[in-house]
Amino acid sequence: MTYKPQSAQEIWSASLLRRDLNARAQHLATTNHLLHEQTTGTEPSIIFGHNEKAEQGEQATHGNFHPASYAAICANPDWSRRLTKTHTAHRRVRARADWQWMELDCANSSDALLMNIFCHPAVFIDGHLDTAVANLLSVPTDAQPNFGLHPGVPLRQTRRLRTKRSSQTQENNLQLFHDPSTIQTDPTESLKDRTEIDLQLGNLFIEAKLTESNFQTSSLRLIERYRDLETIFAVERLPVKIITPTSAHPSAEDFSDLEEPSPDTASPARTSRSRTVIQGYQLIRNVLAAFASDASFCVLCDARRCDLIEIWYSVLSAAHYPSFAWRLKLLTWQELATALPEDLQNFLEAKYGISPADRSPR
Repeated sequence: MTYKPQSAQEIWSASLLRRDLNARAQHLATTNHLLHEQTTGTEPSIIFGHNEKAEQGEQATHGNFHPASYAAICANPDWSRRLTKTHTAHRRVRARADWQWMELDCANSSDALLMNIFCHPAVFIDGHLDTAVANLLSVPTDAQPNFGLHPGVPLRQTRRLRTKRSSQTQENNLQLFHDPSTIQTDPTESLKDRTEIDLQLGNLFIEAKLTESNFQTSSLRLIERYRDLETIFAVERLPVKIITPTSAHPSAEDFSDLEEPSPDTASPARTSRSRTVIQGYQLIRNVLAAFASDASFCVLCDARRCDLIEIWYSVLSAAHYPSFAWRLKLLTWQELATALPEDLQNFLEAKYGISPADRSPR
């Protein structure tokens, strides 16, 4: 790979941004002697590693992270646990035989970018968010960053929970005396989809995107499983896409996606007929998760990814619950960068090409 920054005037697709970020990553890795490897494939990705050979007294480093952010992550057990999440692609594409790379090792990882920002000691220190960042996100300064939350999205189905009794004797006694205070009716519990939220800040859920190709697609049948779907969305206004059968494989894989493709999108070539799917499946689930948790929801993505922004606004336009729709937001990395400390701004510009929204890229 040869480092060649892209012009701000170019149209940025997922593939174009991936190539640019990997070129930047290799340039940084070679010029700064950072531990890294390159995956195989038609479009290789740069994978960074933890430098365990730092000189005595020096701080351990990881090429995918700002040094101050990485030190803060390693010092926080809840944050460092996120570093151990295995990437879904590591079995298909290996950097080298003895390196089981993780999701946040990938130069394109949106979660690594998220942690680079919100774990930086000038952004979150002594249990408080920087005031400028908190104001930009409309959250209190005492909001605690919680990465990889699974709040649960209620489904339409419910299941009955059988009352457990400690012994057959206890059950017989209950039947004998018919004590209303001790006899329990069978309660019902809503089934839930364990949708992952990238970041929770107080009452705000954040979904972070960078080079992901889309927000996933799904059949209407899968979306109709969710209990609050019609409450929040005018289903007929949700964005749709027609998928035509094809035997061609994509030229490159996006190693920044956390989730495996859904059953409805994994193998479009298996059917001989075109079909209509709903776009923004991931966003729909996240919005429903926020509604069920009485929270707000924000999409955080790159300003260069107009395709992702368009899908989000298409989903947003279908939201028709008046007192909840105002809680749905969009923020770009470039807008967020305006509130960050200078050393972090410089890091984001060099590694990701992300410049603050109030100044032009170099």
